Amino acid sequence: MKAIILSECLLQRLERGGAVPLSRQIYDILRELILAGDLPAGAKLPATRALAGDTGLSRNTVLHAYDQLLAEGYLVSAFGSGTFVSDTVPAVQAPPPEPAAEGPGRSLQQLALLSRRGSKLVREASVSDRQWGAFVAGVPDVSLFPRAVWNRLLSRRWRQAGPELLTYAPGAGYRPLRRALAEHLRLSRSVRCEPEQIVLTTGIHQSLSLLARLLGEHGDAAWMEDPGYWGARSTLAACGITTIPVPVDDEGMAPGARHMQEPPRFIFVSPSHQYPLGMVMSLARRRMLLEYAHQRNVWIVEDDYDSEFRFAGRPIASLQGLDQHDRVLYLGTFSKTLFPGIRLGYMVLPRRLAGHFATGLSELYREGRLMDQAVLADFIEEGHYASHIRRMKQRYAARQTLLRDAITAHFGAGWPISTHEAGLHLVMHLPDGTDDLGISIAARTLGLVVRPLSRYYASEHACRRGLLLGYACVPEEAIAPAFAQLVQVITPALEHVQRTQELPIYRGGVGAEA
Repeated sequence: MKAIILSECLLQRLERGGAVPLSRQIYDILRELILAGDLPAGAKLPATRALAGDTGLSRNTVLHAYDQLLAEGYLVSAFGSGTFVSDTVPAVQAPPPEPAAEGPGRSLQQLALLSRRGSKLVREASVSDRQWGAFVAGVPDVSLFPRAVWNRLLSRRWRQAGPELLTYAPGAGYRPLRRALAEHLRLSRSVRCEPEQIVLTTGIHQSLSLLARLLGEHGDAAWMEDPGYWGARSTLAACGITTIPVPVDDEGMAPGARHMQEPPRFIFVSPSHQYPLGMVMSLARRRMLLEYAHQRNVWIVEDDYDSEFRFAGRPIASLQGLDQHDRVLYLGTFSKTLFPGIRLGYMVLPRRLAGHFATGLSELYREGRLMDQAVLADFIEEGHYASHIRRMKQRYAARQTLLRDAITAHFGAGWPISTHEAGLHLVMHLPDGTDDLGISIAARTLGLVVRPLSRYYASEHACRRGLLLGYACVPEEAIAPAFAQLVQVITPALEHVQRTQELPIYRGGVGAEA
């Protein structure tokens, strides 16, 4: 809605001299417009001075209304860019058209509404509509995938294809791929397994859904790293698992005495490269969790999402490789090492579970993708997979360095940034009180995608502020210019925090403790 239209709406509806203060009337009108969708998420509101001038009101009157809407979450303020309608306000849907005939006992309301857990899933969804460009986190550079090699292997497979590659996948998936994968995991990740222990899936989300359904009962608990991967939290919750946030420290997941007294059914961890903060779980913490899981009959779910991309030394050995009691379920994916669209992942399971999971996968999902699995087996066995990973590690390491250099150039060498040893993203920490969500919304207006760290926490009360900046899918020459654009919305937000909290200043910005 343009400023002139908004001012006209206010002029028509405000009751000057009435019992309700003008600032409250402005608040009520704007709130109504937002909830009705007339002011959609991301819409920029006119400056308070401009709106006051157009309506003949004092600026303080307009400012009080804006402040109340900001406090209640209807608006977000990105300093230097303006005030925007928050994307956290639920969209109000128009009622569906009345059907010609309803079934007996089913009202329109019943037809229209989602289930409680469905509504919660959609309402709290964090998935982005942008999966490419600066600074999308967790996405590899798919433009560098060796398509010519893949196409040659695919063409060869199609020339040789018989019915066995064009039908449903047998339980656990294509055996030659499981055999090649078992050898790769043994050498690169110190995973102890045989091909019979591997079940191929469409990715981490399907793996989590399957294990929750086969090993969990409705209402069982899962410890989740806090902050942690929102997709895992949503998937487990949608399967009826109650997620319990457990804080992380420099050694990884750090359950307290209260947690230890109530054993969960599952412990979900990313020990080799914690998501999103990046620390490596210490050996002492790994051994503690393994012993606790053994004593309390708990399943540890190890998410090894991007451990292939470790830039210094060998990749950190898996937690599964230390497990002496078969309590670890190891999950991996090819989305980061190849390309997300391949939708192939895998589970490494204890022997006593693997057959049951293969049956459950076929029963629930009727898997296919055998042609892709066969091509991937050839890709691994002929050495292309290892070569591709080596090339991408070099490119991603160089891009991370460029992004760190850009942050240092604008905010000084002392600015707190997450660990640098591995991964496809880094975290630029921000002072407490910084509106990282507002920065991310303002960045979208510049064509940039950054994720607010605060949204990875289970509760706003205990969250830290920061920005997840993906560098893997950003060409080297674009990193510095793109970050310079991002500075345009970061710096005003930091200056606001400095004014309100009197924080120290690093060169180019406001200091923060990591």
